[in-house]
Amino acid sequence: MDIRPEHIDVASRYKLLIGSIVPRPIAVVSTLSPDGRPNLAPFSFFSGVGSNPLTLLFCPANDASGKDKDTLRNFKPRAEGGAGEFVVNVAPISIIHKVVAASEPLPHGESEFELVGLTPVPSSVVGPPRVLESPVAFECRTLQIIRTNSGAPSGGNIVIGEVVSVFVRDDAINERYHVDPEVLDLAGRMGGAAYCTTRERFDVPMGRDAISHPFIPDRDR
Repeated sequence: MDIRPEHIDVASRYKLLIGSIVPRPIAVVSTLSPDGRPNLAPFSFFSGVGSNPLTLLFCPANDASGKDKDTLRNFKPRAEGGAGEFVVNVAPISIIHKVVAASEPLPHGESEFELVGLTPVPSSVVGPPRVLESPVAFECRTLQIIRTNSGAPSGGNIVIGEVVSVFVRDDAINERYHVDPEVLDLAGRMGGAAYCTTRERFDVPMGRDAISHPFIPDRDR
């Protein structure tokens, strides 16, 4: 099947993206409104950008009317009326139901922390709180927002943040900054309402050596 995006509706394009780009890590983003009210929302269009400077990105979409959602309004640069800061918390399986519930649309100013029962705790550098139950949190300052279709319903926004501090729970990291995936036990996003675990893993050497290690995980376990 050869599909041209202009020949299908926006909802179908979205299904193609979330069904084909899998699994996706989940960013649980905490922000503060200009008047200091905490907000929490999950995003699965999320990735690292680079290590010098340490940067990451995630992609909140416009709402159905083309307006900015609360998260985007909150962390826009101060010159645009936002606070210019956010925290990306990772999503372990132990809290995944609460993370997903934080996507519930609430009236502006109401706290998803209170709705889902996750705990806000002070960050080290930025104003927005991190999530106590998350083993890793990246405190960020907004570097850039790239709007792919400003003002359009479901238009995308690429948010690039510079990481100014990282919290990692002590049992999840060693002295060489290796993070233990067993301790993190993160969930990933698939298509529709499906999620996955990161519990089944295998090693592959880098470069041409990978050719001689065609290991395929045992799917019958």
